[in-house]
Amino acid sequence: MGNRRTSTPIGTLDAHPNVDEIRAVISRLPGITDSDLQRLARAWHNTTLLAEARRRALEPDSPLVVEALSWFDTLQALYADEIRGEADYVCVDVELTSTALKAVRDAIAAAYARPMLTSTEHSGLMNAWRSVYPSDEIVDPDLGTRAADVTRLLVAFPRLATRCHDARAAAECAAILFAAETVDEDIRVAARDEAWHAAVLTSRRQLWHLIRRRGLDDLGYCATCQTRCHDDSTARVLALCVDAACGLLVAGSLEEDIVDVLLEPVQCLIPEPRPSAAPE
Repeated sequence: MGNRRTSTPIGTLDAHPNVDEIRAVISRLPGITDSDLQRLARAWHNTTLLAEARRRALEPDSPLVVEALSWFDTLQALYADEIRGEADYVCVDVELTSTALKAVRDAIAAAYARPMLTSTEHSGLMNAWRSVYPSDEIVDPDLGTRAADVTRLLVAFPRLATRCHDARAAAECAAILFAAETVDEDIRVAARDEAWHAAVLTSRRQLWHLIRRRGLDDLGYCATCQTRCHDDSTARVLALCVDAACGLLVAGSLEEDIVDVLLEPVQCLIPEPRPSAAPE
């Protein structure tokens, strides 16, 4: 077995010496296909040496271990339907999914902990993942025909979280809540359900769950004040924003008026396109 590595403290992902592999693994999480889940499950196995490598990778002093563990939680959220195995659209056996996700968690742990692992430990934990994804290609998510607007909302989430001390963010939240007062909630919920159905049909369920997870993590927590809000207003803004982002995700598969229903309360976050200049 190779010599065990040591590591100086790593404070951010950008400073991580294995950042390329980490980003490549993370980029694929919402796009693992049913066939890839089955391949990952068949390739994964456990041994005493791998169990020890896994334990070391997740020790408290492992690089960015809290961030790695948060991706474990995200993974569970992305594949919650597959883990339960109750929905008609789930095609992979629950046990196979459970085993496949072990392979994915091993890859996440190994990528983050590489400075602390021997080459044998790292390659052992990565083995199942590499059998399916041999390169460190970063895969951009397919955010649909209105990808730019989805991105605008995702970027707005952490900004809105600063409403506790930022006047602009507070005004945006107030505008969202005010606009929502005129929206028929039953119609809005029906529009969201139509959007979810479109996400199922277009194989964007994991991206749908990822957007909702991002909203929960980013919009409810102010990184500046290091506080998390649980009040009704925060919950309402969160619901309106993530529903709009999810609607935009599948906008190409929905009637325009359905998208408009979901987008109306958060229109202040998406600037209207400027009219083209008239020809001279």
